[in-house]
Amino acid sequence: MFEVNDPIDSTVVVGLAGVLAEAPLADDPVDQVDEIRALETLVCAAQARQQRLTTAYAESRDDPRSVAAEVALARRESPHRGRQHLGLALVAGELPHTMAAFRAGRVTEWRVMNVARETACLSLEDRAEVDRAIAADPDAFEACSDREVLGRLRSLAARLDPASVAERRRRAESGRGVTIRPAPDTMVYLTALLPVADGVAAYAALCAEADRARAAGDPRGRGQVMADALVARVTGCAADDAGRPVVPVAIGVVMSDRTLLAGAHDPAGLVDHGPIPADLARELVLRNLDAHQRTWVRRLYARPGTGELVAMDSRRRVFPRALASFVRLRDQWCRRPWCNAPIRHTDHVVRAASGGPTSAADGQGLCESCNYTKESPGWHHQPRPGPDRHAVDITTPTGHEYRSTSPPLLASPRPAFRQVAPGRWVLGA
Repeated sequence: MFEVNDPIDSTVVVGLAGVLAEAPLADDPVDQVDEIRALETLVCAAQARQQRLTTAYAESRDDPRSVAAEVALARRESPHRGRQHLGLALVAGELPHTMAAFRAGRVTEWRVMNVARETACLSLEDRAEVDRAIAADPDAFEACSDREVLGRLRSLAARLDPASVAERRRRAESGRGVTIRPAPDTMVYLTALLPVADGVAAYAALCAEADRARAAGDPRGRGQVMADALVARVTGCAADDAGRPVVPVAIGVVMSDRTLLAGAHDPAGLVDHGPIPADLARELVLRNLDAHQRTWVRRLYARPGTGELVAMDSRRRVFPRALASFVRLRDQWCRRPWCNAPIRHTDHVVRAASGGPTSAADGQGLCESCNYTKESPGWHHQPRPGPDRHAVDITTPTGHEYRSTSPPLLASPRPAFRQVAPGRWVLGA
């Protein structure tokens, strides 16, 4: 046990996690719901303590990028989320009522971030005024929905300082961009952050295309027509007989020769996405062949048993470009643990200035942010060659260690599935 005024040792927290994992569940449904509510309070209070610890750690360091990266690793989250946590920690003292409710476990971290974000353009005095209006009554603050709180925040900010709100909107336009992330069932979310007028205009154009196609008897659903029209207009590719755009396979589909030529069910890999079913990989190739699109095949060599890419041949003879392609295909996405951002830089694990060779063993794919963080004082990356997949050991400025391992791309020669009946396969041991 410990006193309230004593610092909490991390072993106490780990011990509490063990108790929660192993303790038997209550039999009474009322007690079960009560415990769910109590655990939600505990989760919010724990996140508030994480925020306070982040504030204390940031005050001892003068490199915000490095602090955000280490916080993200400790929380097993992306660098982007680490920067959000750090930003919240830096403004926590300016929102005393909101943070008091957070520390008491009465509101979620997401709500606190909304308050911080929506008041960021205000002066310190106006921010304090909004904090009092929103969170001085903790019971009312807890009872509101996130949408209600967000509406009140925007209304108060616009009333207190309309000029700052307008300037913030103008600055926000510089943050426009496009992102991609995996979705269930081998789909992706392609998201565009746009100024409101541009976004509404783009959506209206896709709606008009869907209305035109449906009126002409197109059997596709409205959403399907809009999605296909978006891809066709962005890529400039022609459509097949069903109206779907045919995109050349220049997107990096990696599969075994058995999958491509012999109908095997070994999974394939898609760059910037991850594993995809064998039938979809073949469909992407065949769709281009049927449409007379050019399809390039490049041989990759995988280590038996692990699926790690170990070599590649190519008709190209410009070594750096081929090597960069190899590392990108091997690593698939940023190699920093829990990042998963698209690869932007092919980086030396050991700096070239320190004698690191330009080789696959000393190469890793990183996003722009993680590559810059790696160059901050106190960070150390070291390749760990071995019989398994490519690994890199990461040491942070505080001495914490993490291991980054390249994901498997290709299946082992030992089949993962076996056929038990025509058209029926089961997963093997």
